[in-house]
Amino acid sequence: MQLDDPTVLAEVRAVFDRYEAALMANETSVLDEIFWADPRTVRFGITEILYGHDAIRAFRGSVKSYAQRVQKRVHITSFGQDFACTHLEYERVGTGLIGRETKVMARLPGLGWRVVSAHVSLLGQGDPGRQMQAPAT
Repeated sequence: MQLDDPTVLAEVRAVFDRYEAALMANETSVLDEIFWADPRTVRFGITEILYGHDAIRAFRGSVKSYAQRVQKRVHITSFGQDFACTHLEYERVGTGLIGRETKVMARLPGLGWRVVSAHVSLLGQGDPGRQMQAPAT
């Protein structure tokens, strides 16, 4: 199994960037498309725990807009040709809050790359983890 194949990393980064643009524009149809349309898909958000694509789609439909954010660091690792993880550290515009987002992505037959699991969280202002960030690579 090859780790971090440059072609796979580029494919995953393209999906990552498309997702980010859709999130900032609240393009729910693109967000829904990028997530695997399956009851086994999971998304843990800042305020929600969602199991299954239907629950994720319903949540997305209730969002008027997402907090704008600036990417601070993106880290992507691929495992072979069909599995990858993306990690984003970001700062919310206007608040300075630091957020983290992890997506587990799989290349699925006939579908291409899809998010099969995601987790989003925010660090609190006094969280000691804010001081322990590793240098960018």
